[in-house]
Amino acid sequence: MTLDLFLTGLLQGLILTIIAYAIMVPFRLLNFADLTSEGAYPLGGAVAASLISGGFSPFIAIIGAVLSSAIMGIGTGLVYLRFKVNSLLAGIILSTMVYSINLRIMGKPNIALFDNLSLLSSGNITVNIFLLILAILLFIIPLVLFLYTDFGLRLRAVGLNPDFATTQNILPSRYILLGLFFAGSLSGFAGSLMVQLQNYMDIGMGVGIVIHGLASLMIGESLIGTKTLNRQLFAPLVGALIYQQIQGLALSFGLEPSDLKFFTGFVVLVVIAIQKKS
Repeated sequence: MTLDLFLTGLLQGLILTIIAYAIMVPFRLLNFADLTSEGAYPLGGAVAASLISGGFSPFIAIIGAVLSSAIMGIGTGLVYLRFKVNSLLAGIILSTMVYSINLRIMGKPNIALFDNLSLLSSGNITVNIFLLILAILLFIIPLVLFLYTDFGLRLRAVGLNPDFATTQNILPSRYILLGLFFAGSLSGFAGSLMVQLQNYMDIGMGVGIVIHGLASLMIGESLIGTKTLNRQLFAPLVGALIYQQIQGLALSFGLEPSDLKFFTGFVVLVVIAIQKKS
């Protein structure tokens, strides 16, 4: 594997890390099976691309992307809570609906940002890696600090045992909405960074992103473990970076880009098989 391929994998792995955290929050902390990232990620990209192409600053674009995707996360929670729809189905419904919303926001199937200034448009891969590390810390440090507060402990209690949480006068619905809000914001944040990295937004962006995030999460958990909260929080970062390098290695060995989705599913199955045996 060449140095350029390694650095490119590191760059994309840092963005995938954010998606892995967005999946970890509902799946692991809330015990809430959720596919909202499949729609929240491209929604964030669509909003960011539209704002940047409209002359807004990259920072305003990120804020808009984060808020719009966070609202989508709340929408999934409300569909689940109010209409008693299965959590997976709720995420699928909203992700399907947001496809049309993205087309309305963008006004066309794709937007090129090559002539627009963006946060990651310097062309210097080292600078972009540094900026992405800062961006991850901007979100992850508050998450870690929050989970050690009383509110964070209550959120974790809802995921571990909602019946027990209810007996302690903890309202599960409130913390489910809070967790989905944060997970959605992370997905939108990742989407906004990706369009600024590639200077391009396509309506098909994000297809299969949940399986990539899950693969990263599972790889990290199989290596780091989940016995403590610190390990649980460290696993998505390690898993995403390793997973992206595995993909880069596969490409360097001659695998076609069109084969990567099959390869991703295969990796997930291998990790599941290993976890079952251990």
